[in-house]
Amino acid sequence: MPPPRPAVYRLLAAPFEAGPLADETLLAPAIREPVACLWESAPGLVVPRTYAARPGFAAIQAQFAARGCPIHVRQSGGGVVPQGPGILNLSLAQVFAGRPLDHSEAFYQQLCTWIRLALAAFGIETRAQAVEGSFCDGRYNLAIPDPARKIAGTAQVWRRIPGHAPDRHVGLAHALILAQGDPGEWTARANALETALGSPRRYHRDRIATLESQLPITERPGFMAALRGRLQEALRTLPPLPITTPARPREP
Repeated sequence: MPPPRPAVYRLLAAPFEAGPLADETLLAPAIREPVACLWESAPGLVVPRTYAARPGFAAIQAQFAARGCPIHVRQSGGGVVPQGPGILNLSLAQVFAGRPLDHSEAFYQQLCTWIRLALAAFGIETRAQAVEGSFCDGRYNLAIPDPARKIAGTAQVWRRIPGHAPDRHVGLAHALILAQGDPGEWTARANALETALGSPRRYHRDRIATLESQLPITERPGFMAALRGRLQEALRTLPPLPITTPARPREP
């Protein structure tokens, strides 16, 4: 009989040399068991492969690196996002059977629900929604309401498992959490890249917010450490999703 499936995700340390792409190091160990990672990265920008295919990208990447803002290319989709102190990254990875489309929404919902519950302990109310004008906007952002401002963005990566049944995939769900820092500086960095690439797309500083800004001033000292501890504590009790789910009907 196969060994019993772990009841929770195993929390792994992020290799320092992996930088803002540390989540991609979870794809291999996730074949054996569900794993998770929580980390911060040095300042820079992260973009999907579609950006790397644009004319002049390599030269622009070298220019930004020379200015102390390296640009990293990730495997997941979406848009440009900043990295740096005060931005927490959280990823979950596990094996699924069937088409990724059958699991992707539940995987997003699990990640968002788990973060929402952790933030509720600090009295911060969030909901999953798009926030037009924010960088890397998507349906499974997490936002604070009235008016809606993004405090976290999400993305996924799916990979087939070599040597296994063709319907076996590793799914990786990632969240970038704007915990503490300067939304204006993050937005300016993202806009600078869009400008350099000749893109008309621009982002707005007032469409994002930090979690720390939602707290009374007296509660802000030590918030990052408390948030990290709360997220790690929650991870230790988070059960993985079922490997299989009822198949969705195929589109005609």
